[in-house]
Amino acid sequence: MQPLVGQDLSHSQPRPMHWLATATAISGVVAAASLIQPPDATATTSHGAKPSYRANTAQAPVAAPKPEEADFPVNCGPNRLDVVKKATGDLDLDGTAETVAVVRCHSDFGTPPSGVYVLAQPTAPDEPEAPPRIVATLVAPSQKLSVERFALRGDTISATLLGYSSLDVPRCCPDERRNVKWQWREGKFIETELPSAANTKSA
Repeated sequence: MQPLVGQDLSHSQPRPMHWLATATAISGVVAAASLIQPPDATATTSHGAKPSYRANTAQAPVAAPKPEEADFPVNCGPNRLDVVKKATGDLDLDGTAETVAVVRCHSDFGTPPSGVYVLAQPTAPDEPEAPPRIVATLVAPSQKLSVERFALRGDTISATLLGYSSLDVPRCCPDERRNVKWQWREGKFIETELPSAANTKSA
């Protein structure tokens, strides 16, 4: 005779002592598993991902160099050196930011020549006293140019350079204007001058 559905089958029901023995065996296995796990393992699981015991090695992004801390090759004598313009960006696309700084000696009269420099973090960034490195000179003060407009967009530096056609032109009033841009190509900054129509001589 076939038993009915839901009918108790006395010969197949486990006895209380059988359940107690089974529970004891399972708890012993769980305890043994916890003992063989590495003591410093920290597993993290998210959305069904497999546990990971790899240490978190992510580093904070390196800040862009500060031009106020750089040692520029500009001799201002008794006057201070002013950082008149600056911008930051990843110019060589290596994942770290550089700073482009326009500097000139302070003066209450006239227009002192400017220098345009590209700064990078020091070779040993863990040394707190190390100043930023000057990795490129785009405009040297010896060229006797001043910067009127300056911008950094993406990896392109652009500027309007003002100069003098002769020594007879008063140093307050530059009479030449050039629009240029620089881009990092094949390991160096390449200067490109805009078409001659954009580079004019003041009347």
